[in-house]
Amino acid sequence: MKNTKSRVFSGIQPTSEMHFGNYFGAVKNWIELQEKYECIYSVVDYHAMTMPYIPTELQSNTMNMVIDLMACGVDPEKSILFIQSLVPEHVELCWILSCYCSYGELQRMTQFKDKSESDKMLEKGNIVSSGLFTYPILQAADILLYRAESVPVGKDQEQHLELSRNIANRFNSRHEIYFTEPKALFTEVPKLLSLADPSKKMSKSLGDQHVVRLFEPEASIRKKVKSAVTDVGPKTDTLSPGVANLFELLKACGKMAEHGELMNDYNAGTLKYSALKEYVANGLVELSKQFIDRKAELTGSSRDIEAQVHDMSEKARVIAKETIREVRDLVGLPKRRD
Repeated sequence: MKNTKSRVFSGIQPTSEMHFGNYFGAVKNWIELQEKYECIYSVVDYHAMTMPYIPTELQSNTMNMVIDLMACGVDPEKSILFIQSLVPEHVELCWILSCYCSYGELQRMTQFKDKSESDKMLEKGNIVSSGLFTYPILQAADILLYRAESVPVGKDQEQHLELSRNIANRFNSRHEIYFTEPKALFTEVPKLLSLADPSKKMSKSLGDQHVVRLFEPEASIRKKVKSAVTDVGPKTDTLSPGVANLFELLKACGKMAEHGELMNDYNAGTLKYSALKEYVANGLVELSKQFIDRKAELTGSSRDIEAQVHDMSEKARVIAKETIREVRDLVGLPKRRD
């Protein structure tokens, strides 16, 4: 029977261990989407090559990310979870689509400016690669290769999805209506900030003290939450960024009763930040323990998972090869024998 569910595509870079910003910002949503959509999820290792990296670390991080995603609840029985570089059609479509994308469109990508000026790029011996400049085209190819109708994104990623739509539209106008113009699947995504500096987004690039990792030891999680910045400067009538961030984390952990109770205390002027931090730490530790236990089970059968990932990548490739076959025909490239 043909699958009548709407298709969703999303990818994640294998940049070391996931943190709660990644989980609440994307992966938790992936897990929920599995119940309603035909989901195709990818660990996009080609994208990780656009910034300075160590090959052996990329290889281990890629496989580790697959295991982490499964530990969080991405289910191979409900979704296709694959590694991007195991499906070479991604780079072939990227080249074809680069001929339908203007230089000016790439110049307007704000993330290129941010990343090209990052501290990592300024280190001696590093270069700003052309891959960093053109990777939004590869991102468009990732999506369009599977004819995805929707892509779960946060507001900060909308610009790249708009480029995917522009490329699809330009391709369709030159040939025929072939690609679906992917729509943004906006969901409520908490904006989680650094516990050490609530003026900045939770990010590994800022240093370990700025993130709480999914598989971090309990003592370390509690220490980071306990030392979280709360009020800076004079008190006002509104929540300070640090306190608001702790409340956001509590809500993201699903502790709505505790959230309501502590918010009532705040409004009454009786809130103790130590109590808020303890509730947040409890929520994060509770989730982390689930992930750690599940990862331990999966790691014990890592060979089976590796075989499973190759099988899922082949399933993704069946879809990808059909798209490439049709695209090659539309753009005037010779038919392959395979």
